[in-house]
Amino acid sequence: MILVDTTIVSVANPSIMQGLETTMVATLWATSAYLLAYAVPLLITGRLGDRFGPRRIYLIGLTIFTLSSLACGLSTSIEALVAARVLQGLGASLMTPQTMAVITRIFAPTERGSAMAVWGVTAGVATLVGPILGGFLLDAWGWEWIFFINVPVGVLAFVLAMSFVPRLPTSAHRFDWLGVLMSAVGMFLLVFGIQEGASYDWGVIWGPITVWGMIIVGALVLVMFVLWQRWQRGEPLIPLQIFRDRNFSVGTAAIVTVGFAVTSMGLPLMFYLQLVLGLAPTQAALMMVPMAVLSIALARPVGLLIDRRDPRRVPLLGLLLVASGLLLYVLLARPDTPIWLLLIPSAVLGLGNAFMWGPLATLTTFGLAPKFAGAGSGVYNTSRQVGAVMGSAAMAALMESRISAQLGAAAGDLGSFSGEAGSGVSALPEPLREGFAAAMAQSILMPLGVILVGAAIALCFGPRPARTGGVRLPVEG
Repeated sequence: MILVDTTIVSVANPSIMQGLETTMVATLWATSAYLLAYAVPLLITGRLGDRFGPRRIYLIGLTIFTLSSLACGLSTSIEALVAARVLQGLGASLMTPQTMAVITRIFAPTERGSAMAVWGVTAGVATLVGPILGGFLLDAWGWEWIFFINVPVGVLAFVLAMSFVPRLPTSAHRFDWLGVLMSAVGMFLLVFGIQEGASYDWGVIWGPITVWGMIIVGALVLVMFVLWQRWQRGEPLIPLQIFRDRNFSVGTAAIVTVGFAVTSMGLPLMFYLQLVLGLAPTQAALMMVPMAVLSIALARPVGLLIDRRDPRRVPLLGLLLVASGLLLYVLLARPDTPIWLLLIPSAVLGLGNAFMWGPLATLTTFGLAPKFAGAGSGVYNTSRQVGAVMGSAAMAALMESRISAQLGAAAGDLGSFSGEAGSGVSALPEPLREGFAAAMAQSILMPLGVILVGAAIALCFGPRPARTGGVRLPVEG
């Protein structure tokens, strides 16, 4: 539900804008606020799980997430909705690192691949479920229900976590408060600058504050944060020794490219399906069903494979399959392509997801000692989320550029057709379809190139160590 909520609101934005009688810019902040509150604290919340126990922090985050979801659905103004979304993002940030940390700590090395495969495929499929679920809920009951649906799921998850997730031993930690402040400020400036840059035309935000100024200062603060982690004599927020693990460093770099590519590829693809082929939003989202089904169906077999064999080439296979699926979309994105033919690249992406998400997470965290499980999970998930933010921002700029290049002056006429294009009744006028389809195909080349960079990085994975600090641990209670 955490990852579904990163995409589900995009389907409901027009209904939210109309229902709360607000502007599009204000409505988009309902998504931006959630993503910021989710991404910025991830480094810190991973460490909280090491200190106070991952189950406890997970349950606190789940409570915040569920109650704030209820508040979102009950909001009567855009200001109330944005505030509730900030709390929802904070709850999500508390929960996310604990899930990977618990898997790393309670599963023996020979069983962890299967568990991480389920975890990874869930992450991959969830971003696709959002638009599908959002479309159905929106059509059936209204925008409020994209938030209300989280409440029963949250209650059930709370009961299941209390019943089945064990209390794990904790170790005393002294918090590096200066590190906490520096990481939060650096992440906020960097993520805000990347995420909102297009909204300000990559120029001035307010007074002397510019988008690029925020990005540069944020990056410098994060560099200072890393140096502080190395120099300080106390206990660092991120133990830099985790990067001495070759596979952790390689996997963390690779997951940035995965987050970038998976997030950015959906935007041009959905525009092509809706504006060029005339599919309704829910119909367009259903074109991703082969990907979701194959990802889920293959999760366990792939997990068993990486438990029994040296898995270092498995994520490479997954990344190359994802690249192949994207290449097929580039080749097939034409106005006259039969809809059924577009199910083939969706299926190829499903194969790629199954071999990519779980094996990548397994290899990355395999050698981490239990005391570093939370910190490692926080770094890994933060890297993925920063990649996703960069992918979203870069794709928005690239699409605008390619549409202008392909359509010229006619690009300004798109606004008059976009309101009808997703209804399933009409699409773009015939003279615009060819150029628009070409622009979307060219835009998909960017995530294709980035995922190939990820494949090159995955070549650097070393053999899985024979032993790891992440052995099965005794549990309390």
